[in-house]
Order: sequence, then C-alpha cells, then structure tokens
Amino acid sequence: MNTTEEVELAIIEEFSFYEDPMDRYEAIIEAGRSLKPLAEQWKTEERLVKGCQSKVWLRAWKEDGLIHFEADSNTAITKGIIALLVRVLSGKSPEDILACELQFIDKISLRGHLSSQRSSGLTAMIALMRTYAQTL
Repeated sequence: MNTTEEVELAIIEEFSFYEDPMDRYEAIIEAGRSLKPLAEQWKTEERLVKGCQSKVWLRAWKEDGLIHFEADSNTAITKGIIALLVRVLSGKSPEDILACELQFIDKISLRGHLSSQRSSGLTAMIALMRTYAQTL
C-alpha cells in the first residue's frame, strides 16, 4: 500500500509535465475517466456532496481498519477532481486521511485554475471525506 505522501508525489510528478492550464484540465478529465463508475444504487441524495456546483456522489466504508471511497460525478472536470482525491485517500487509515495535507492540490495549481464554485466544491469533497474518516 502506498502512503498518502507517495500517491501525492506521483500525482505532482505526473502533472509537472503540463505547463498549459488547458493541458492540466485535460489530465484532470483523464483522471476522471479512470474512475470506476459508481453503481446506480449508491447515487442517492444522502451520498451527494453538498456545496458542489455539479452532482458528486461519494460512498465510503470501513474495512479492516481502512476507509475506502468510491465516487462519481455528472461532469468531467469534477469527476476528475474527485478521482484524484479518491486516489490519494482511499484505502488509508482514518488517521492518515485526517493528517493528510493534500499538498498536491496546491503543487499542481488545481485550486488556482478552478472557478470559485468549483473551488468550494473541492473544499466540500475534502470535508466530507474527512468526516467519513472521523465517523466510520
């Protein structure tokens, strides 16, 4: 199992090749394409991330002391953002999730290229993932 830091470093390295913000957007969209679709049974109102402009569903469960996440969205860019968060945080201990600073967000200039509504959505996704880490 890779640590959150190792996964973040891998993402930072992958995005370091993109100088053009449009190339970064495309890489984020590509990350979303790699996300396994969330089963329709989990796309419920209670799994919707509140505060997102787009619809984002987040499913979380605890298994063997680790928190696992699955997610989906109805828009490509948001699906890519949640895919990156799932990549970093899924399969980690609650303590690791709560301690993770998610430095990759700033290192790849993710928040800087988002609209204020999408940035608020990103904050809401992170907050909900941390809430699940505390409560599961």
